[in-house]
Amino acid sequence: MSATTEAEILSPRGAPAPYVRTFGWAMLFLLAAFMINNTLIVWFDYPSVTSVMDGSDSRGWLVLGIYILALVGAGFMVARTPNRALRYDAQLISNFNAYLIRGCYFAVLFVGVADFIIAFLRVEGLLTVFFSDDIAREMIRAHFVGPFVHVPLVVLGFVAALFSRSLGFIWLALMIVIAELLIVISRFVFSYEQALMGDLVRYWYAALFLFASAYTLLHEGHVRVDVLYAGFSQRRKGRVNAVGSILLGMVTVWAIILIGMGSKNAIVNSPIANFEVSQTGTAGMYVKYQMAAFLAIFAGTMLIQFVSYLFEAVADTRDEPGRREVAPIAH
Repeated sequence: MSATTEAEILSPRGAPAPYVRTFGWAMLFLLAAFMINNTLIVWFDYPSVTSVMDGSDSRGWLVLGIYILALVGAGFMVARTPNRALRYDAQLISNFNAYLIRGCYFAVLFVGVADFIIAFLRVEGLLTVFFSDDIAREMIRAHFVGPFVHVPLVVLGFVAALFSRSLGFIWLALMIVIAELLIVISRFVFSYEQALMGDLVRYWYAALFLFASAYTLLHEGHVRVDVLYAGFSQRRKGRVNAVGSILLGMVTVWAIILIGMGSKNAIVNSPIANFEVSQTGTAGMYVKYQMAAFLAIFAGTMLIQFVSYLFEAVADTRDEPGRREVAPIAH
């Protein structure tokens, strides 16, 4: 899912599809509104939109306004581009998703290397060799390492993604192999092993599989239980994919998002808000809270890709030109 110029090659004009485009863009705008609301919930103690119904917090009206603006924004965008081709929209959305995933890959690379080094210095008591006593004491606290070390590196990752055209999951897989090799060498040659070494492998493994899911969807790489589908016409395949994108895809990822991020104490939000670390404490890396966020990244990027997939599927049902031929990924 590299950021190609396919959206520029495809004609931006096509047969109107106001209902499908409004639904799809509404999903994306609502996702953005939810993430804004979730940021307010986790870091500023704002309520969820449900507080409007019970009147428990007047700030709930501001949150409701964010969602209303999202829906209005989606409708306004579709109204401004009534003749936008579905495939053109699909490619724009897919390319934006590619950038998000590239940024996440660079972020986990930078954070993984930096946190591994910090954890090693912490375990071996070498922090005071490279840092002042005050900074060395802060480096033991996850609430310092998270916002002041990890967050800048995540931002740097998204900046680096602007200058890259590769998703990077291949070299991330290579980094995992190298990390595993270092564990084997250090354990069996030097009889040295620390919890941080396994933490790095798990951290990168989680990123590799969860971030690559949207790419796999784009390239038809997920396992499809195919009994009748292969014999369908292109139009019928489009209808099946369109319905499946909504009922099986979007519903599932929205369930993950709502359950995992529905409140400040939800299973994704709680570790992030507390910069949660593993049970190994100072002996391991301080990235457990990010691994909880990986689930949200997985769901968000999959939702974005399902919208793109929906647009492509509807375009297939209408035999619109510019269909993207995909060589399925071997399982």
